[in-house]
Amino acid sequence: MDKALQEIQYADHNIGCQQRPDAIEQRKKLEHAGNLHWVHYLVVALSILLTLGAWYFSKQQVLQKVEQQFEREAEQTIELIKERMELYENALWGGVSLIDSNGSDISYQQWSAYANSLHIEKTYPGINGIGVIFNIHPDQLASYLQKIRQNRPNYQIFPRHNKQEFWPITYIEPEQPNRKAVGLDMAFERNRYASIIKARDTGKAQLTGPITLVQDAKQTPGFLFYTPFYLDGRKPATVSERQHYIKGMTYAPFIMDKLMQGTLAEHKRHVAVRISDNSEELYYDRQTDPEPMFKKKVTVPMYGRQWHFDIRSNLGFRQAVDNSQPNFILIGGIIIDSLLLGLFIFLSRANRTALFYADQMTAELESKTRNLEKSNRDLEEFSYVASHDLKSPLNAIKQLVGWLEEDCSEFIPDSSKGHLQLLKQRSERMMTLLNDLLAYARIGSLVYDDEEVDLKEMAADIFAFLDAPEGFSCTAPRVKLKIARIPFDFVIRNLISNAIKHHDKSVGNITISYQQKNGFHQIRVQDDGPGIPPQLHKKAMEMFQTLRPRDQVEGSGMGLAMVNKFTEHQGGKLTIDSDGSRGTGIIVLWPVDPANT
Repeated sequence: MDKALQEIQYADHNIGCQQRPDAIEQRKKLEHAGNLHWVHYLVVALSILLTLGAWYFSKQQVLQKVEQQFEREAEQTIELIKERMELYENALWGGVSLIDSNGSDISYQQWSAYANSLHIEKTYPGINGIGVIFNIHPDQLASYLQKIRQNRPNYQIFPRHNKQEFWPITYIEPEQPNRKAVGLDMAFERNRYASIIKARDTGKAQLTGPITLVQDAKQTPGFLFYTPFYLDGRKPATVSERQHYIKGMTYAPFIMDKLMQGTLAEHKRHVAVRISDNSEELYYDRQTDPEPMFKKKVTVPMYGRQWHFDIRSNLGFRQAVDNSQPNFILIGGIIIDSLLLGLFIFLSRANRTALFYADQMTAELESKTRNLEKSNRDLEEFSYVASHDLKSPLNAIKQLVGWLEEDCSEFIPDSSKGHLQLLKQRSERMMTLLNDLLAYARIGSLVYDDEEVDLKEMAADIFAFLDAPEGFSCTAPRVKLKIARIPFDFVIRNLISNAIKHHDKSVGNITISYQQKNGFHQIRVQDDGPGIPPQLHKKAMEMFQTLRPRDQVEGSGMGLAMVNKFTEHQGGKLTIDSDGSRGTGIIVLWPVDPANT
């Protein structure tokens, strides 16, 4: 702000503050506070440091979450493979149970029905088929072939070998894609035969090492899954017993690529998997990242074999975890820091401008305050004068009516006597209205001191003074209150008076209750009168309002309005609690002076 503007500010300020010497000093402090200081620059510097710290912390958090996500996906990949292998194992043991229930034997039709009931293609994706292998000794070979060739005349065991036993694939479903494997003797090849002997001797499910299935045209790595069954459904306890009672195996052939596609489709994964059995590779993903963000190696025991998992994040993982949050935090922080500095500069200028306008507004407000005070005094004087000037002719009218009643009562017709009585009532109502209007105008102009009040004694005194009908009663608790007595007495008096005046029966009960709640005295004046409908609650507290015709109700219709104004002037609140059917509760909230608690 230029020098001329500052001079105008000081001139206007001095005019409005001639009677307050400390105001000039205070104003100088405000001007000084409106300039940029080292504190503002320190705040901006700290804000920049905070932004950099938030950026670094956010970056570390993102990296930690990304690493945790990779760990979860890696563990999930391994768990899915293990769960899938357990599912296949259950299917094979189910076949064993079926064979045991048929006396360690099963026909082609029975096995085909069992395999079809499994719905292999849908329920066991990745499996190549499910079949039965019988253990045949040389002396059993002729009878075995004769039995099988009854249904399949072309059945042959192949290839030749020098072992003293045969383990031919007898049944496999679905047969069409696996027809090259029908009759294949597991004893001809080391991996197949070693695992089948291990399954026999342990009585547990076993996997072979990596092999190439005869039915796989692509000649990709695969393996076989065996579960043994014994003569007459026995469960031999020793190795020698298992070797003696072995009857055969249920088995499932797997092509590793097909298994992995059925278990973990590449497009659904964010990690690349490579699986090997010892040094022989079983499977590897083609979706690889030349420089993976994360990688880990895990060895998992898998039905007598050790599968080595080499898991690495792939390109899909890099895209999925791409998180720009740290950069957004850094950019956003720099923007906020710039805005903060701009805000300090703006506030500094706005403060100086505000001081200038504040001086102008102060001068205007002081002028308006003086005018308002004068208007209030004039209004109060008018209220006194108007009430006095209106009361004088009103008293004269009442006196004339009285003279007419005294002097002319013998000559006036009965109908005219009724008119005189009505005129007298209307004059009295007008006098009451003037008195209440004057009292209403004076509310707020007086200050009342707190006094100690006994609520029970006050209610009893008011009730006795009102000269209530014999059928009415009023009860209140004995509570000592430190409160402005005069306005409080006025409020309670009017509420008790209204409860009596507006009652529609010759007997009634008025109950006053008290509790201190949330820093307020809560006084409830409850009657058992006709009640006030909810839609009329607001109207009942307005000036000159009565809920019944004026000729049927005493008073000016300002009682509840004055009670409400008195309560609000003391910082309280008045509400009506009534559903309109029966009884009305007037609730007064009167603030508790902290000095009196």
